[in-house]
Amino acid sequence: MSEKFWHLKSCQLFERLTDEQVSQLESRAQVRTFGRGELVYLPSDPGTTVLLVASGRIKLYHITSDGKQALLGFMEPGELFGELSVFDGGEREEFAEAMEKSAVISIPREQLQAVMDAHAHVSLGITKLMGLRRRRLERRLKSLLFRSNRERLVHLLLELVEKYGQRTPEGIQLSIKLSHQELANVIGSTRETVTVLLGELQDEGSLMIRRRQILITNMPRLAAAVDSPPPTIPEPTERKSAPAF
Repeated sequence: MSEKFWHLKSCQLFERLTDEQVSQLESRAQVRTFGRGELVYLPSDPGTTVLLVASGRIKLYHITSDGKQALLGFMEPGELFGELSVFDGGEREEFAEAMEKSAVISIPREQLQAVMDAHAHVSLGITKLMGLRRRRLERRLKSLLFRSNRERLVHLLLELVEKYGQRTPEGIQLSIKLSHQELANVIGSTRETVTVLLGELQDEGSLMIRRRQILITNMPRLAAAVDSPPPTIPEPTERKSAPAF
């Protein structure tokens, strides 16, 4: 089994396809590797492919008029990004950058369109994916407009817990490592402000910071600070090991 086939078959959108159908996708797909900090694509690049993260982590962001980075999201292994090209084939609108050494599978737009036309569940899955990401961006925009820096940071931490939270004897560990500057880029603040707020939350006993990793030590207190219910933390599941590129 090739690396491309394994990762395509493991993607939730394609898991119901037959091996033959996945092989058709694989035949036109290409794999590229990127080092930490290397750009996968730029705004104005042609949107001729949809991309699947095979390994590593990709961040999507805009550059504001004053030169600041506004983070849109993080793409993990098994997740598609650049999916807008499926519908309009227009230019990219954001930056995509590898946060660590990453492998990305590019699927030609025409090939994915053919799969969507033949399999309604794939088309529906991509439509749901786009809707989910749009709702997340809308929530983040409302947060930027109506919440304080502290509230925005706490809401972001709760969101990260849902996606990256891992139970430990000491609390909930975030498996993703983010610098204070990266956190600030997400909530539209400054590194200095985030540093002060994290220090306050740590003094209050809500979290601990160790080597760029955040450990939530009192989830009920953190959630209550923004009148939000504690997020659901999925139980760890056994994952199939992926072939190495």
